[in-house]
Amino acid sequence: MNPAELIRAKRDGQRLSRAQIDAFVQGLAATEGAGRWADSQVGAMAMAIVLKGMSAPETADLADAMTHSGTVLDWSAAGLGGPALDKHSTGGVGDKVSLMLAPMLAACGAVVPMISGRGLAHTGGTLDKLEALPGYTVDPGHDRLLHTLRTAGCAIVGASRDLAPADRRLYAIRDVTATVESLPLITASILSKKRAAGLRALVMDVKLGSGAFAARLEDAQALAHSLVQVATRAGLPTVALITDMNQVLGSTAGNALEVAEAIDFLTGRNPPDARLLEVTLLLGAELLHLGGLQPTVVAARKALQQGLSSGAAAERFACMVAALGGPADVLRAPGLAVAPVQRPVPAPRAGWVAAIDVRALGLAVVALGGGRSRPTDVVDPRVGLAAVQPLGVRLAAGETLALVHAATAEAAAAASAAVQAAFTLADMAPPVLPPLLHQRVATTG
Repeated sequence: MNPAELIRAKRDGQRLSRAQIDAFVQGLAATEGAGRWADSQVGAMAMAIVLKGMSAPETADLADAMTHSGTVLDWSAAGLGGPALDKHSTGGVGDKVSLMLAPMLAACGAVVPMISGRGLAHTGGTLDKLEALPGYTVDPGHDRLLHTLRTAGCAIVGASRDLAPADRRLYAIRDVTATVESLPLITASILSKKRAAGLRALVMDVKLGSGAFAARLEDAQALAHSLVQVATRAGLPTVALITDMNQVLGSTAGNALEVAEAIDFLTGRNPPDARLLEVTLLLGAELLHLGGLQPTVVAARKALQQGLSSGAAAERFACMVAALGGPADVLRAPGLAVAPVQRPVPAPRAGWVAAIDVRALGLAVVALGGGRSRPTDVVDPRVGLAAVQPLGVRLAAGETLALVHAATAEAAAAASAAVQAAFTLADMAPPVLPPLLHQRVATTG
């Protein structure tokens, strides 16, 4: 099928048939020859979908076609000893939950082949974070992946080149063509990778707020329902939690900084951020119950807390990192690079932190070099924000809003100005803080 005619059809608001969607996905996945769509054509189709949308059946067809654009894994004969479970977040700032949740689930008997992605727009990427660890490989190959799952119970990796290859290409193009914020594209992208990973159950963390792709509750609800309905229809039991992203999750945003915070969380070196701990427990409890490892969500939560407090989760994390080429003693010597310039950002006045433009903080990290503006950009793992203040605290004039980690003094100055502009300080405490959990979405049968 002629790519221009398919683009024209969606541009004009037509509903695409399964055959047309298959042709688009085949053009994405083709590596060479006349059947491969040009990047410009892929970007144009993505923009047409953003502007005109897709029906629920179109979205399901796109997810299914991308799932089967490459290999679909099957763990049933691998002898791993537990159900394959996974969690996915729609993206936020400072969201390092996967780094703790995967080993916590493994400590509770799950097998977690977590297929993760890189940063999109203002949000951080789990793969970029783990690559801050020297030697960590996110594309280990099937045999090494299987060995890691057998020894550690979890492996956080990228999609291999033969796993949902159509999504791999579309994902990269969306990141640089302002076509990230699309319910059908987000749904199809996430579920194509997760279904191709051969999961038994999935929990979705749909972020809501100023640092999320969904800034309004109705948008987050629409995405959550889309994900749950499409996944369930395809035979993958899924629950979605809509959680808050109106402030940085934890106290850091930036690749090496977030890994360090995750290690502190797992080892108990520092008391974990209360919101970060609660989100991790909420998601993990849903998943252990959904996957049949615990009879109730309450029992699952207790099992996760035991796995964390006993040190079992930290051991699983260390085993995973070592198996995937990272530091052999990551809990004590992670080898994370440190930015040469560290500058506190002073509060311009006294007041209560009443609002935070979290998206602006994420973009400040990207501008520091912690994310990508173009697919070819090289990420600097050292840079980012630490000690980021949460909503509802009172600060004196000159107290630190956040600590900028930068490669140069000039970059630090620009980031400091962006951070100051992102914080709203008020004379009175905010009357109500946004809830951490906004809604739970599950199929009704």
